[in-house]
Amino acid sequence: MSNVKLYCDALPNIPWQDKPADATMPVWRYDDNPIIRRNPLPGVARIFNSAVMPYQGAYIGVFRGEQTNGIPFIYLGHSQDGIHWTFDADKIPFVDEKGEPFMPPYAYDPRLVKVEDTYYIIWCQDFYGASIGIAKTTDFKTFTRIENPFVPFNRNAVLFPRKIGGMYTLLSRPSDSGHTPFGDIFLSQSPDMEFWGHHRHVMGKSGNWWENVKIGGGAAPIETSEGWLMFYHGVTGTCNGFVYSIGGAILDRDEPSRVLYRCSTFLLTPEKDYEERGFVPNVCFPCATLQDADTGRIAIYYGCADSYVGLAFTTVDEVVDYIKANSVTNETDRELGRR
Repeated sequence: MSNVKLYCDALPNIPWQDKPADATMPVWRYDDNPIIRRNPLPGVARIFNSAVMPYQGAYIGVFRGEQTNGIPFIYLGHSQDGIHWTFDADKIPFVDEKGEPFMPPYAYDPRLVKVEDTYYIIWCQDFYGASIGIAKTTDFKTFTRIENPFVPFNRNAVLFPRKIGGMYTLLSRPSDSGHTPFGDIFLSQSPDMEFWGHHRHVMGKSGNWWENVKIGGGAAPIETSEGWLMFYHGVTGTCNGFVYSIGGAILDRDEPSRVLYRCSTFLLTPEKDYEERGFVPNVCFPCATLQDADTGRIAIYYGCADSYVGLAFTTVDEVVDYIKANSVTNETDRELGRR
């Protein structure tokens, strides 16, 4: 039984592996990583930076499939155990509100979040520049696109899994047109998933070496009795390019633009061959979690080197305690984020 309460459903079949005796961090890797390797289906060279969730007693997911022609699209995947996956041969067929085909020019880094009785897919796409695309489904058969929430340039968007103050709430990372050398996490709200406002700054890069260039959203925030547990990515620059690590923070439940705790150390950084070596080396990029209210277990899905999908584990007690014990926040973290 956890000391920190998870506000979610029980998930008795959550993927799990006990913490190794020699582990020194509160997040540990699955022994058989990566769980999705190269050339996972015909015409797709790599799957990575993808999101999963429970569905009808099993698991379903939306996956960034980098096609052999270099263009990324989103594919649907299915699993009985959350570890072994099969994929639909064709990319997800998005339609408009009239049911007519409405495919983006490309789509990558999807998140998958259920709010009330609707599942939302959020991704990055071309909207005359890098921007955010959103679609909804209730059955994973029809995927209806919603109006783009923002003008370019923006990416790394993820929804909170419930309305806050009666409003849909979204994290995003405004950017520029390239491989952005900067970025902070912002929050926006909407009454209807179409018109967005109430923009707030959540937090920016820090002086910590692993997140001193930019940060961005990761998995959907997890509601706990301590606040919203957020796994995000932090980026540093080296003489050999960017390095992406996974960080953790806790946001206020009622005013999530306020950061209550922010871990000064990474939770996971590239150390294994499949994280350090790949199409884009040195990347650990979180996109989804599963959590079980009864045990406090959390499974984290993350992209590895833009080539694979990895799985890591923690418990809500251990990771929350670690974040609080190693927390360093500044004034812009703690303030409401409105100027």
